[in-house]
Amino acid sequence: MLKAPFPWFGGKSRVAHLVWERFGNVPNYVEPFAGSLAVLLARPHTPKTETVNDKDCYLSNFWRALQADPEAVAHWADWPVNEADLHARHRWLVNQVDFQERMKTDPDFFDAKVAGWWVWGLCQWIGSGWCERPDWEGRTNAGRRGRGILARKIPHLKDDGRGIHRKRPMCSGDNAGKGVNRLELTTEKRPMLSGHGHGVGVHSDRCENLIAYFNALADRLRNIRVCCGDWDRVLGPSVTTCHGVTGVFLDPPYDMRIVSDEHSGRDGAAPTDRLYANHDNDVSKAVREWAVANADNPQFRIALCGYEGEHVMPRTWDCVPWKAHGGYGARNSEYENNARERIWFSPHCLGRRQPNLFLKAVSNA
Repeated sequence: MLKAPFPWFGGKSRVAHLVWERFGNVPNYVEPFAGSLAVLLARPHTPKTETVNDKDCYLSNFWRALQADPEAVAHWADWPVNEADLHARHRWLVNQVDFQERMKTDPDFFDAKVAGWWVWGLCQWIGSGWCERPDWEGRTNAGRRGRGILARKIPHLKDDGRGIHRKRPMCSGDNAGKGVNRLELTTEKRPMLSGHGHGVGVHSDRCENLIAYFNALADRLRNIRVCCGDWDRVLGPSVTTCHGVTGVFLDPPYDMRIVSDEHSGRDGAAPTDRLYANHDNDVSKAVREWAVANADNPQFRIALCGYEGEHVMPRTWDCVPWKAHGGYGARNSEYENNARERIWFSPHCLGRRQPNLFLKAVSNA
């Protein structure tokens, strides 16, 4: 089992084990909202047929590039923390229009440089907005929103372990590292990687550790189909039941009528959420409708994520409460949305649990 090399708002790593207990060793697995792939990477079984999808071109490109050329991604991801470079690369990334079009139309296309710079920046960027082009479509001054207010993001440089170094996985072969920027905050100069990811100088060990970690992820992703587009494009029969019993993990952007950005531990402004979100968030509703419509099919084992009160599900579904980490909202005790997380499991999922006992166990962890 592996962890993703970047933080992701709304990640389900804490309940991945529960999902696999309910799905079992299904011959087919589909994840229409890929995100950090925390559930897939935590699969305890030998993987079989697996398909993931996300509408975020940068996210899908990262998984494709990592799958195909992990050393090249490591080459571009290895760079010290630098605010000037962060904003320069953000501006360059959001202007890659041709790249975005090719991601949507060519299932084999990827760009290792885009992937490396994207994950490097994501591990530093605080809050929302990384690689987003807001209302000023067509301009080059990345970072401006609304009426021209500069919404620049600054790396968090405190020594409390938060900011750019929070929630990052281990990147060394023995899991002793701390994400793609494993060395702690430093102003020390370090060399670029030479060739295709071969480190030089005092940071050669760090470079080798990063390459080893990315290669481990590539091995896990080797036979996965990574799609880029709307969520329902990977839920047809040719992708699901034609391959046998199918576990479908649905983690759509939460309904913004239930969750506001101000009070959300999940942070409704996560990159994928912004691509789908609107004031009524029809995506959340449409995903629920698909889940209910397919629940009686014994070929489906479905897990639907959301907040308490977001989905009214049939009584045949099993609702399991759990407690998330809470993100930045957890710093203030008034933010209680992290305790409102729910997963609804369809009737053909495996054995039921006692939700209250599970909630208590997670809360005390």
